[in-house]
Amino acid sequence: MKKKWWHEKVAYQVYPKSFRDTNGDGIGDLRGIIEKLDYFKELGVDIIWLSPIFCSPMADQGYDISDYYNIDPMFGTMEDMDELLAEAKKRDLHVLMDLVVNHCSDEHEWFKQAMKDPDGKYGKYFYIEEGKDGKVPCNWRSYFGGSVWEPIPGTNKYYLHMFHKKQPDLNWENEEVREEIYKMINWWLDKGLSGFRIDAIINIKKVLPFRDYPADRDDGTAACTVMLKDAVGVMDFLNEMADRTFRPHNAFTAGEVFNEKKEELPDFIGDDGCFSTMFDFNETVFGESDRGWYDFTRITPDDYKRCCFETQERIDDVGLISNVIENHDEPRGVSRYIPEGDCTDTSKKMLATMSMMLKGLPFIYQGQELGMENIGFNNIDEVDDIATIDQYHVALDAGCSEREALDIIAYYSRDNARTPFQWDESDNAGFTSGKPWLRVNPNYTKINAKDQVGRADSVFAYYQKLIALRKNPEYKETIIYGKLVPYMEDEKNLMAYYRKGENQTLLVIGNYQNESRVVKLPASVKSVLLNNYDDAAISSDGTIHLEGYQAVVMEL
Repeated sequence: MKKKWWHEKVAYQVYPKSFRDTNGDGIGDLRGIIEKLDYFKELGVDIIWLSPIFCSPMADQGYDISDYYNIDPMFGTMEDMDELLAEAKKRDLHVLMDLVVNHCSDEHEWFKQAMKDPDGKYGKYFYIEEGKDGKVPCNWRSYFGGSVWEPIPGTNKYYLHMFHKKQPDLNWENEEVREEIYKMINWWLDKGLSGFRIDAIINIKKVLPFRDYPADRDDGTAACTVMLKDAVGVMDFLNEMADRTFRPHNAFTAGEVFNEKKEELPDFIGDDGCFSTMFDFNETVFGESDRGWYDFTRITPDDYKRCCFETQERIDDVGLISNVIENHDEPRGVSRYIPEGDCTDTSKKMLATMSMMLKGLPFIYQGQELGMENIGFNNIDEVDDIATIDQYHVALDAGCSEREALDIIAYYSRDNARTPFQWDESDNAGFTSGKPWLRVNPNYTKINAKDQVGRADSVFAYYQKLIALRKNPEYKETIIYGKLVPYMEDEKNLMAYYRKGENQTLLVIGNYQNESRVVKLPASVKSVLLNNYDDAAISSDGTIHLEGYQAVVMEL
């Protein structure tokens, strides 16, 4: 593997709307991020990814962009963005933005022009098709429910939206569209961005001509993801984009990639891949069902372990995957991957160890370093997220009671990760002096940054130690580039693996249960590098006694 500038880094995702509000309007802003840059430095991260801050009607929380060249006034101004880039650079922090180019907003000027003349120049910027015998062009179901086709008033035509109806898909088959996108990307990279997280990018290649797929719901629709398995040629687009933008700038890119085939991995994240890295979603997609969240299978500790190890085996030495516990599209990881009733600071530190010591680039989502948890819902009126509202009604239609439907969406909802950041125990968790746009988790008086920063036994302090260990000159070659080999893989509720370098072997071991246990060690222990308990009970007989949810990193 060719060594790259970003390999030793740790990344952090900021959801600006919920991070820090400085003007009292209840919405986080760029000045709030500038104000907290030293917080990132204290944690030890190097790369900051900002979820969308472009101009947007906010139909899908900024992932519906109406102007790629401007900052939405709710977040601030371009001058604020320039200041953020300058202040981050002073601190040796790299800033990424979200690149959302599978679709734009229906309020983007391109789409407005397309609706005026669907057969004209801008109509070809989108997928506009004639209806078939009074029906939509094909039976694909959007990610947010309902048909991917929306009628254009006064015509027999429809436009395609894989996501919300206010997010029309851009036609990547049109070279003029691609040129506009590349021009925009280069404009931002020239401004000082270090790169992008790239949203929903596999969707840019469609199966053409459009056709029906076997229905998987009673309404006759089929999940649009089925189409992705048949789509051919996306790599041509991605390599062209990389050649025209990312590669000349030596930019860092993290792709949101689903459904990739193993043989395609070198093309995505190999030494000369189109992206620097891509996210591991093996854990987040575990147990999914086309029927809806109500039919999902919840993940167990052994499932989580298998998912992590499957990804590590699949990636091998092709490149570095990006490991995540949570993000803006997922519930809080500690509420999902730790069995119900077992969520404590100890178990949160164990989960952090298991994820951060995997081979790959760690991405921490805001609040993860504090152990922020799911919020729960008392009624559907408390929900903001469009996907969650859709799944609530899917569950009701499947025969669930209102309480059952609320419990289902409370477990999986994206709103869980979007609640305001918990800075301190003051009103609204110190996020805003106004009314927050989304409810603050009531547990903010117990879980907040003010309490944890500087407290040696906090979850925050433990993340600091994990990051420091990853960067330790004595161990970083092994942690970053060393092989990952599972240990005692079949042992129930035990997650353990080696990290093997050229002349060094580390053992990472986590007791993924409340009950203590004794585990046989494969070799003598040279030193204990990290432990979420005060002591590591290593016996002379070559065993280690692990307390409930104890995690230990050892050099053998």
